Amino acid sequence: MPLMASAQFRDGGYSSLDDSETMGVFRDHVSYIAGAQMEGRKAGSEGEKMTAEYISDMFAEYGVDVLSSRSGDEFGLRDGADTLVSRNVLGFIQGYDKTLRDRYIVVGARLDNLGTHTMKIDGEDYRSTYYGANGNASGLAMMLELARMVSTNSLLFRRSILFVGFGASCNTFAGSWYFLNRAFKDVANIDAMINLDMLGTADREGFFAFTASNKGMNALVDEVSSQLQPITPKVVSNPFYPSDYVAFYEKEIPSVTFTTGRYNEHNTFKDTPDILDYESMERELEYVYNFLFAISNREKKIEFKEEALKVARPSYDNDVVPFFDCEIKPSFLGSYDPSTFLQKWVYPYLKYPQAAVERGIQGTVQVNFVIEKDGKLTNATIVKSVDPLLDDEALKVINASPKWKPAKAKGQKIRSTMTIPVEFKLEKKGTKKKIGINGNI
Repeated sequence: MPLMASAQFRDGGYSSLDDSETMGVFRDHVSYIAGAQMEGRKAGSEGEKMTAEYISDMFAEYGVDVLSSRSGDEFGLRDGADTLVSRNVLGFIQGYDKTLRDRYIVVGARLDNLGTHTMKIDGEDYRSTYYGANGNASGLAMMLELARMVSTNSLLFRRSILFVGFGASCNTFAGSWYFLNRAFKDVANIDAMINLDMLGTADREGFFAFTASNKGMNALVDEVSSQLQPITPKVVSNPFYPSDYVAFYEKEIPSVTFTTGRYNEHNTFKDTPDILDYESMERELEYVYNFLFAISNREKKIEFKEEALKVARPSYDNDVVPFFDCEIKPSFLGSYDPSTFLQKWVYPYLKYPQAAVERGIQGTVQVNFVIEKDGKLTNATIVKSVDPLLDDEALKVINASPKWKPAKAKGQKIRSTMTIPVEFKLEKKGTKKKIGINGNI
């Protein structure tokens, strides 16, 4: 029977999960990575660099060999007319088995988030931050504590483990693509990938393992789950969100994504450390450790199945794909962040109807639209109405939008859809003020 994670792997004693040392460490990691000083960790930003340095420092403290520089393995990324510099952070723990230590398991987590958003209100700049506590400070924290556990028990792992914080994941998963196609020379020796993405809200929907229906990976999840575990994931056949696993499937590397699924604060200003369920994260950590132990010590690697690639990257044909399910998201004026559309087009051209001002009407209109393969916006419809006066104004501005750069899948342009919040707010009677970008895209 495989060695199971238990209290013997923790660095200190504690009486209950409610006040455990591990939960406190998770809070520390998330509070720092999703702190205001990181300014949302946008790819290429100082906040992303600071996060990379934090991950490198923690790897070193935990006895993990750091293969990149302290600020990460840098790569260039085109963002519209500009080139930004993002980075991957690599940690390494060598396996003990002479016959398997040149085979690798990659454990990855998204490093970056959406950054900040600035709007002018009554001539003054107001900035809000996409903190990204669950997306994906939770995954990075899980990766760090997993690295600590593996480092403490490295003599038990036959294969070598690579821990990677992927930069520019929000920009078409550029970091994972760069790692596999430019940076790491032994891709053929990677036997599996474990993706850690948004793991802090198990108290809402649960804990999940997305395997793209790979039978071998499903069997291993079931095998580990059949042993005594503090929590077990539900295997799902469809991804909640696209993530860095996409690049690994392209290389036909069996992968599993551990996640707690969808949550209302995703990609909003409300994704802050206080929404996380740290007690469940500790339980998830023990499960993922046991899963990593099992997959590292298998005699044979899990075979990649062609049907897994089909599930991971379905054929879209003429279907309309939700924004966050797009492999390469649609972009406006060179930016993949939907708030750019609001900031640079919608709010500058939006006019508060005088009749609505006089009647004191305000609120947030939710508008859904399709971005066609040629970049044109079509089918704009109101999905949450406030009043016909505000609804019509929001539709008018959105329907007049310049063309976008369309989404892509498998190198082909696809139709995509998103819903944006258009906020009308009155500061006081007779004075109009358009503020904020919140809600779900």
